Amino acid sequence: MRALVVPLQDAPSPERLRGRIDARLSELLPRPADHRDLVCMAMREAALAAGKRTRPLMVLIAGRELGGDPAALLDLGCAVEMVHAASLVLDDMPCMDNATLRRGRPTIHRRFGEDVAALASVGLLSQAFATVAALPGVAPTARTRMVGVLATAIGPQGLVRGQCLDLRDSGARAADDIADTNHLKTGALFAAALEMAALLADADDATRRALGRVALELGQAFQLQDDLRDRHDSASTGKDSHQDAGKSTLLALLGADEVERRLRAHLRRARDTLADIYGEDSALEAYCSRLFGASR
Repeated sequence: MRALVVPLQDAPSPERLRGRIDARLSELLPRPADHRDLVCMAMREAALAAGKRTRPLMVLIAGRELGGDPAALLDLGCAVEMVHAASLVLDDMPCMDNATLRRGRPTIHRRFGEDVAALASVGLLSQAFATVAALPGVAPTARTRMVGVLATAIGPQGLVRGQCLDLRDSGARAADDIADTNHLKTGALFAAALEMAALLADADDATRRALGRVALELGQAFQLQDDLRDRHDSASTGKDSHQDAGKSTLLALLGADEVERRLRAHLRRARDTLADIYGEDSALEAYCSRLFGASR
């Protein structure tokens, strides 16, 4: 299987795309009416704080390689980033992970209060759906399908379920159970991002299924990388360290060497599938190699 793709040399660099994402995010997010409009302030702080923009970059790179409209892909990527930002606000709340630091800055509930943080998360989710529903130049049926894909990724069979399983971790769990939770916590939004990019580009069913397999592998790899980084000092990660202490993680169950091996295996399978979709010179594969480190 090989999709019709845009040549790698014609693709903008991730740095240029990241700048476009940040600029468009700022335009799409509501601006505070005055100094009392704390929810809008918190929404903007959560979404615009410096970050890697991994998920929207995947949307833009995957969709552009399939010939998708750049303007629509940019808005779609921003919507995915709003969902991610909303999930981080909730994850950090005292009733969940009780984190104090995110992206090198105090968490939203510490800056604005728990009430504003919860409302800001709802606001970001609402804005994300409004953005997908209004994607420029996209057929109404395709927009409707994307709204459904995003809702499924967020809901009780996606991020919500994964976070609940993580919070109610009962201690010792099998490796497969931990991997399933990792998929819901991380892979579900990766899968939604790539599926929506493929829908926007009007890719065929085989390409969409293949991108789903890529998302599964990348989601698992991303979570394993995050588990390994949890042991590092917060000065290097920009967030609280040792948040996984006492939780059932693959790192705690299998050790660092096995987690590294699994991480490399997930990335190898993702690369192989990307080669089937895009050929050997894939902008998405090049970005993923940079994201996870060329040595892996």
